[in-house]
Amino acid sequence: MPVRKLGPEDVATTDRETELEEITETLAAEGIGAVVVTEDDAPVGIITDRDAALAIHEHDDIASVSVEEVMTEEPATIHEDEESIEVSRAIEEHNVRRFPVVDDDGTLTGIVTLDDLVATIGEQLENVSETIEVQSPEYSP
Repeated sequence: MPVRKLGPEDVATTDRETELEEITETLAAEGIGAVVVTEDDAPVGIITDRDAALAIHEHDDIASVSVEEVMTEEPATIHEDEESIEVSRAIEEHNVRRFPVVDDDGTLTGIVTLDDLVATIGEQLENVSETIEVQSPEYSP
């Protein structure tokens, strides 16, 4: 299954100048863990709920801090046509759990997370389990 089918296509995005207060409101209202920072529809950064939480210790007036001051620049991305197993490899290589998904032009087309990968694997294992039960009616775990 290609990566583009794992996660949502509708991605919360922002620009570098947005204040952290607005970002945390978006994270809370949308129930998400990250906002992708874009320029010309391409990901140039990512800010996570963890980034926002850690920024509290570094800034006196946290609400007015810009996204640019706390975001991760040049986030690791994954191409929309990659197979879903590549998400696992990317997690190991980059030690992050969220990846903006891009097309051939580097345009943001979605986002995929560790949670998306785990949910997909769970669904696939359930399908395998059903097949085993149909083919082996005597089998009982």
